[in-house]
Amino acid sequence: MSAHPTVTISVRVQPGASSTEVVGWSGGVLWLRVQAPALDGRANWAVIELLAAVLGLPRSALSVQRGVKTRNKVLQVETSAPETVLERLGTPGAKAP
Repeated sequence: MSAHPTVTISVRVQPGASSTEVVGWSGGVLWLRVQAPALDGRANWAVIELLAAVLGLPRSALSVQRGVKTRNKVLQVETSAPETVLERLGTPGAKAP
């Protein structure tokens, strides 16, 4: 069991994009673009770096729970302030247990 509460986020990733950015919510899924290619886990690493920066958390607080090799992923964010994650990303698709 983790020391902090977690927030689970469903994301859709476009690897190899011209920019790295949070696109927004669509259908309860957070859409992201990353410049890194979908090769050797580079896109996953870029997703974690992007969201860690947006959320103001260390990279170690984020992990890919499902979808390591697909564009559709489920991320887990470990944080002492789940409401902050929801505020920074908006609420659609993000849920705190």
